[in-house]
Amino acid sequence: MQRRESSKTLKQPLQVHCKNQSDLSAWLRGERIDCEKSVQNHQYPNDQKIVSKQDSLEQALSYFEKVQDRVSLKKNGVLQKHLTTVESIALQRGLPPEGFDVLLNVALSGKLADTVNTRLLKSLVPASVIPETSVVSSVSWLCVGKCSSNIQLLFLRWLITVFDFIDRKEQLRALYGFFFSFLQDEKMCPYICHLLYLLTKKESVKPFRIRRLLDLQAKMGMQPHLQALLSLYKLFCPELVAITLPGKMKTYFKNSEGPWKAAINTVRQRNQENSPVAQTLFLRAAQPQSRKRKWNTQLIIPASSTSKNNLEGIRGKNCVDLCSTNESFPVEQLQTFSQLLQNIHHLEFPAQMGSVLTNPLLLHYMNCIKDESIYLRLYYWMGQTLQEECTWCVADNNQYEEEFKDFLETVYKAECFLQEGFSSCEEFLYKSLPLWNGFCCRSQILRLVSWIPLSSFSEMKSHLCDPLAQLFFTSSLYFKCSVIESLKELLQNWLNWHVIHLDAEPDSQVHSLNTTLSGVVNIVAELIHFVGWISTVALRLESNPTFLLYFILDFYEIVCDMYLRYNLPLLVMPPAGVFYPALLSMDSVSLNQLCYIMYRYRTNLVAAKDNELSKKKILQFKFSSETYQEYNRYIIAMVGCLWTSSVFQKDIHPQGLCMDYELLKKTAVQEFKAGFNIVYHPAMMGYALLFLREASPGDTTFNFSLIKGKKWNWYLEYLYAQSLKGLKVFIESSINRVSQASNNKANNVRV
Repeated sequence: MQRRESSKTLKQPLQVHCKNQSDLSAWLRGERIDCEKSVQNHQYPNDQKIVSKQDSLEQALSYFEKVQDRVSLKKNGVLQKHLTTVESIALQRGLPPEGFDVLLNVALSGKLADTVNTRLLKSLVPASVIPETSVVSSVSWLCVGKCSSNIQLLFLRWLITVFDFIDRKEQLRALYGFFFSFLQDEKMCPYICHLLYLLTKKESVKPFRIRRLLDLQAKMGMQPHLQALLSLYKLFCPELVAITLPGKMKTYFKNSEGPWKAAINTVRQRNQENSPVAQTLFLRAAQPQSRKRKWNTQLIIPASSTSKNNLEGIRGKNCVDLCSTNESFPVEQLQTFSQLLQNIHHLEFPAQMGSVLTNPLLLHYMNCIKDESIYLRLYYWMGQTLQEECTWCVADNNQYEEEFKDFLETVYKAECFLQEGFSSCEEFLYKSLPLWNGFCCRSQILRLVSWIPLSSFSEMKSHLCDPLAQLFFTSSLYFKCSVIESLKELLQNWLNWHVIHLDAEPDSQVHSLNTTLSGVVNIVAELIHFVGWISTVALRLESNPTFLLYFILDFYEIVCDMYLRYNLPLLVMPPAGVFYPALLSMDSVSLNQLCYIMYRYRTNLVAAKDNELSKKKILQFKFSSETYQEYNRYIIAMVGCLWTSSVFQKDIHPQGLCMDYELLKKTAVQEFKAGFNIVYHPAMMGYALLFLREASPGDTTFNFSLIKGKKWNWYLEYLYAQSLKGLKVFIESSINRVSQASNNKANNVRV
């Protein structure tokens, strides 16, 4: 293994260099040295302090590099001094790349006691990047048995945590077989699987490795970490992995970030506050670094794992030459859609899968190339991040709520771009919603709800609907409207998914995701019934507000057209607790919206009956007679209310408005029969008043009983001119006097 001569390097006086990697002095200042300014300005305001820190770190690294014999921490003041120096500087500013080779080798060589080695490993907080050569050199100590098993586990946890900070990965991937050999150690196995998961490429999948994993699974049982690696192998080479693995995404690996994650975030934030230029040190090649926590910094494409020389060579090649070779195309050079098309089979995705979410070109790639391994890596990273950083699940994360909102917004935008929900978001919602207060990140959470993938409603009901209903009934009117809107978007996305897969497989009754057409129908029906239930209760709780009724009717505008618009053999009528508040609403917008919905129900039911009778299209499902009966009861109530003024006598719905004549007389209401027709209806009286004012300008009595005969027809035309299109199409399609032809066409639907 290659070792750098750090003692010579550290003893040399610092020089002013014009290079990309900052030297130790620049790192201590938290900034890079500018070639022109550094020649003119050799002194800084805090020179003495910087030199003091520099000397202390140099002396500490020099001491640890020269350690030969086993040294105890007790009664050794020099060791304690240098160890404290390394710890304090690492936690304040992070360690420069030059320090990792020395500290890793001494910590894993067994020269020091485990207490010292543990403290050294916990202090390995990077200020910028970690040289791959330092990691490879330290890995060699794992096979000589010099360090204890606890130190080995701590090293593996550190390696997994800082994996994205390693400047290159080629030599590390070359050690894949070496890491694989450690799977036999039960304590190390989960962390080795995690590391292999990050290192695996298609060429890493070999039959003997699959057999080894299967043997371990037979011995240890269905361990999540083994399933993770087998799942990744199966995605790369499905012909080699014949066993059936659970398709549901789960948390495969335990949190291995230990003490480093918080320290890395703190160091990054402190360095960026002190020097904006130092932002470029954190895994970004050319763009300024966002002052965000880990979940947002990982949304940026890191520096390529390809060496600098290789990058220069790639830049010199044209796209045709590159496509003719097996050389990978670094994603940070991907700038245009034409580049994506020319190099689509040569892209190597970054280790930081989160950067895919903010790159439209890579999202296009995910849409074009259905590489399941990319989705698996993305889901794993996203699931870990969502669950561990959720502000209401982690007590000390409330200060980062705004940043978490930004992250959730990024995830939502990626889902909209892909037109598909992430299963890791579904898992996150199922786990976190029971703990959610309904206030924190409200908009973002409800948006994510709208992209939950189509799955079993029984699971969705217990994990999503039940906790959401509890919040729904106890929250404000605005929250109720937001939930209804989110569930409407969820239904819309499910129906769009159904149409897309139906177009892709027109002759098949089986969708992807192992969901049959009957399964889709049942799941959608359950969701509609759930929305109908919470809508009924909400209207009672809030006393039928127009604002809430608008969102509910907006939901049913989608429901009423599912058969014709989305080719789904399902129609579900709104419950009486929604229908009658809309029918008796004092707002003309709600009444007009209900009329349009009932018109579309009629159109869909007529089309379904025509298809059933003519047998032009054989459907797997037929609408039940209950659907037709429910529609007929509603239509009788609407016609009796708005047109024939007989709603109190002829409404046959069990929850309808039918009342005994003697009871109505006791109300002492005049003209109670006509109380809800299109003239006297509370939502229409304003129009009737304006009509009389225009029809009889000199009459100030405003006698509504005059609207009859010819004036009735004129009044209808007046209403149609007021943009009441829903009322117009309902009357023309459902009332005999206006359109006998339309009614004859629907002779199988009672009106």
